[in-house]
Amino acid sequence: MKNLKIALTKGRLEKGAVEIFEKVGIDCSILKDKGRKLIFHQEEYNLDFFLAKANDVVTYVEHGVADLGIVGKDTLMEVGGSYYEVVDLKIGKCKFIVASKGDTNLYSGYNQKKIATKYPEVARRHFASKGMDVEIIKIEGSVELAPILGLADAIVDIMETGTTLRENGLVVLEEVCPISARMIANVASLKMKKTEMEDLIKKVQNYVDGVKEE
Repeated sequence: MKNLKIALTKGRLEKGAVEIFEKVGIDCSILKDKGRKLIFHQEEYNLDFFLAKANDVVTYVEHGVADLGIVGKDTLMEVGGSYYEVVDLKIGKCKFIVASKGDTNLYSGYNQKKIATKYPEVARRHFASKGMDVEIIKIEGSVELAPILGLADAIVDIMETGTTLRENGLVVLEEVCPISARMIANVASLKMKKTEMEDLIKKVQNYVDGVKEE
């Protein structure tokens, strides 16, 4: 059995991914009491798990350091890259939205609007598709501050419940698209480790689809 290396996005998606792997019969107890460790070997299935930030998961999969990765669709839409997107895991569900203060009229007038976001490529493509010329301002922290403090007319961000927006007096002007966690695969690994990868991908896909293993 060839060794498979799997990169997991640290945090919430990591927990959801571990739950899915356990549901398909892979013992992931090594990932539950991990301390500060970042790399873990699962002997029975010859799997190596390692933890990374979302953008780095994509990089590791692209370069073949990881055969498979678990990462949010928001990251995939922002950074692009060369890989196969093999399973929609249907966890970590949220959506890209455009939001601002309630009295903002974002879609009228001829002046260039300012959009603050952690996702400049997603924002740029979205407004380009609407034929709008906007100035994109990259924000690393709490993007909700930007319209409140007058830095931007609106924000593009991900929203799960909308609580943070409401508590800061912002409203959703538009929903861009739904997003969720995805399993991605290295292009070369799918050929070199075809049997092992297809077996694991099928198990995960069947679990997500609610198909009972025979």
